[in-house]
Amino acid sequence: MRTDALIELVAAVLRTLGASAEDAMLTARSIVAADCEGVASHGVMLVPMYVDRIRAGSVVPGAHALIAHDGGSAVTLDAGNGLGQVSADQAVRLAIERARAHGMATVAVRNAFHFGTAGYWARAIAQAGQVGIVLSNTRPLMPPPGGAERIVGNNPIAIAVPSADGLPIVTDMATSATAMGKIRLAESAGRPIPEGWASDAQGQPTTDPAAAIKGMLLPAAGPKGFGLSMLIDLLCGGLSGGAIGEEVQPLYGDPAKPYACAHLFIAIDLARFGVEQVMPGRVGKLADKVRHAKRAAGTGVLYAPGDLERSRASAAREQVSVPADVLDKLLACAQGVGLDANAWRARLKVA
Repeated sequence: MRTDALIELVAAVLRTLGASAEDAMLTARSIVAADCEGVASHGVMLVPMYVDRIRAGSVVPGAHALIAHDGGSAVTLDAGNGLGQVSADQAVRLAIERARAHGMATVAVRNAFHFGTAGYWARAIAQAGQVGIVLSNTRPLMPPPGGAERIVGNNPIAIAVPSADGLPIVTDMATSATAMGKIRLAESAGRPIPEGWASDAQGQPTTDPAAAIKGMLLPAAGPKGFGLSMLIDLLCGGLSGGAIGEEVQPLYGDPAKPYACAHLFIAIDLARFGVEQVMPGRVGKLADKVRHAKRAAGTGVLYAPGDLERSRASAAREQVSVPADVLDKLLACAQGVGLDANAWRARLKVA
């Protein structure tokens, strides 16, 4: 379906619920970018949940983040339960500005909401010629190794570094073996999930997505993933003065209760280290070495971090694929807020 029309549809839904045209488009671009990059768990499948929360009052579409504390190179924003992409955009702009003034800057955000992929925002910092690091916490989803109780979220971390070719090197990952959104997609499609992704409510490994949703995600790399996730939780919630652990609410829980997650944005200005003319070239050189490294038998293409998502996004610049059931739910959501679903289906060029 047409990528531009899909962005316009998501923006139209948000506008009908009170978001400004600018905020609606900003949010829609971030959401659809995830689908274009092949990260459907963070794409338009989330829109009905966004709508439910806006209608229930836990997300305020007109809210913009306010500075709660200004320490120069360290700033805390209170997002006021606004759209996560809006407060993330504010935080990114502020981090870039303060990093230019101070060399490095950290912006912590509390009372925040889902902001799409962390990599989207880390990349925005890198495109300004700075190293971008973005962290977020979520509600508890993972047990400690050997445990049978959710203690920390699968808290993501993304790092983006400028490259001489203008294509930042980006690593964006959750600290679980997979994202809960992928498990929800598997349940919706009636497919089992791979072993090692999740356990059931009793802590036993499972390939049943329904049991996994009621159970727990498993940390990537066992204790390493758990330890990293716990520290991300403490940095995001601790430095912002926001929620930590079970203080963050379930994304798909009571839509009237604010999600209340916390984010952390770090920008590092290469110029302050005197390497702005040198480092991007070194980054590009190492990335090319990865791409042209000796291949194992049966391997076609080698990707530097971020290449695969960028390749998918380039291919989806005009046409993006969305599962039929996800599209049906999106169009039903659009109809529910007063939009003409049939007209939008035609605009999307869906048979």
